[in-house]
Amino acid sequence: MTSCFTKFMKDGEHPPRRPNVVIFFTDDQRFDTIGALGHPVIKTPNMDRFVRNGTSFTHTYIMGSPHGAVCMPSRAMLLTGRGYFHLPRSVTVAWSVKPEERGQCPYITFPEVFQRQGYATFGTGKWHNGSSLYARGFTHGGKIFFGGMSDHLKVPLFDFDLAGEYPKRNRYTGDAFSSTLFSDAAINFLTNRNGTRPFLMYVSYTAPHDPRMAPKAFQALYPPEEVDFPPNFFPEHPFDNGELRVRDENLAPFPRTEKEVRKHIADYYAMISHTDHEIGRVMAALEESGEAENTLVVLAGDNGLAVGQHGLLGKQSLYEHSVRVPLVISGPAVPKGKRIDALCYLHDLFPTLCDLSQIDIPGSVESRSLYPLMHDKTPSVRDSLFFAYSNKKPQRGIRAGRWKLIKYNIKGNRTTQLFDLEEDPWEKKNLADDPAFSDRCKQMEKLLRSWMERSGDPVLWEDLVHEKA
Repeated sequence: MTSCFTKFMKDGEHPPRRPNVVIFFTDDQRFDTIGALGHPVIKTPNMDRFVRNGTSFTHTYIMGSPHGAVCMPSRAMLLTGRGYFHLPRSVTVAWSVKPEERGQCPYITFPEVFQRQGYATFGTGKWHNGSSLYARGFTHGGKIFFGGMSDHLKVPLFDFDLAGEYPKRNRYTGDAFSSTLFSDAAINFLTNRNGTRPFLMYVSYTAPHDPRMAPKAFQALYPPEEVDFPPNFFPEHPFDNGELRVRDENLAPFPRTEKEVRKHIADYYAMISHTDHEIGRVMAALEESGEAENTLVVLAGDNGLAVGQHGLLGKQSLYEHSVRVPLVISGPAVPKGKRIDALCYLHDLFPTLCDLSQIDIPGSVESRSLYPLMHDKTPSVRDSLFFAYSNKKPQRGIRAGRWKLIKYNIKGNRTTQLFDLEEDPWEKKNLADDPAFSDRCKQMEKLLRSWMERSGDPVLWEDLVHEKA
């Protein structure tokens, strides 16, 4: 598959020098937690600068997850450009396979692609898809965390291992806050790198994932009584979605209270502002290196978080707060101050980076480049998006235009939700049982069934709509 960058070049033009790539990847950051994109309270001056200097994809989604650790398949999809039904369990449900098989994947990752094109590739921070997959992609690294979550002041780390083996005896505990550790590693790479070849730097934070324990200076920015409060707050979720008592949901007592949720929101915002501060430190080092003008900078998140919306705290649902994530790209060949509301997936970033770097897109990549959207070559790259959570307690959803449908089968109890996101962005009013919307509901169900069947979904459509005989 060739690059759109070359395809859209004018006759006689020569491609510029390949850009460096810096990816800031946050953990549990919801789509609406950036000041410049309209959040009324949160302080994110560095993320705001990315928005002003780049293109924001305001309707970026993840596909979902087969389990509660949503970040694992999300990261696997980002790395490979493939949907999670088309990836092995070794990178999407790694604990279910033998230890020696974890991280084994037949598909090429974007760090590998850039490495093969002569890039120095550097990785730091959270890596939740097996050490062997990390070793395949990176020529440099530091302060590497193989896992899903940890105390931010006691992160188990590895230094970069040239052999790619990462034996447990080499693990040690970090001596600073997680975001500071990972930023320090990135700054060290920028300051001390040798050679003139371009680089790809993947900085993967464990914040704002709980435990939400931001430094006091950032906690002080958000008195709980002053934070904005979601209009779709419920003391409890209105029905059993199959995941009401998972780890994330047990971080606060039931039923939820406004006081408790306000505290969680304040702590969440504080973590994001601290992460923003650490991103600013890395950006200052990039500018001092003299490479900023020729560097693509990406800000993205692996999944969202409810933090009190719909009576939920976690991300084990298909509501907007859990499947919609930030995606901002700035740098060479990227329009400044542009906002695009076309539907896209997070894992569309893989082919987009290839296009922006004049690299052919591997044939194994299923996702779609956003480069044509940036340059007004097309109004959309996707007409609809499919969402899936869990196979044993399935939630399945579809987004098309202003409409969103979610269907559940929890121990034989089937529930359908239909939302008009233009009129009801907080997903408060379920239209599924309103006769005026029966035709719309049927259209969305037909589209959802088509997505499930062509995606290889192990859940059968009949499981969502009929009682078993």
